[in-house]
Amino acid sequence: MPRPTIAEVSALIADLAALRQNRTSAEYAGLMARKADLLERIAAHTPAEAARLARERADALKSAD
Repeated sequence: MPRPTIAEVSALIADLAALRQNRTSAEYAGLMARKADLLERIAAHTPAEAARLARERADALKSAD
């Protein structure tokens, strides 16, 4: 499973925004399939430990303010 790219994430976000303007059921279903695939690929390349550490760092920064 290839690592997702920033370009793929950006394209998905742009397509989600465009879909809000003019949406059909088929387009929505296709976009949700792309979203699910991208999220699965992100999860496969983001170990839980990395997510936990990121949360700890973010919380520590909030406490420092």
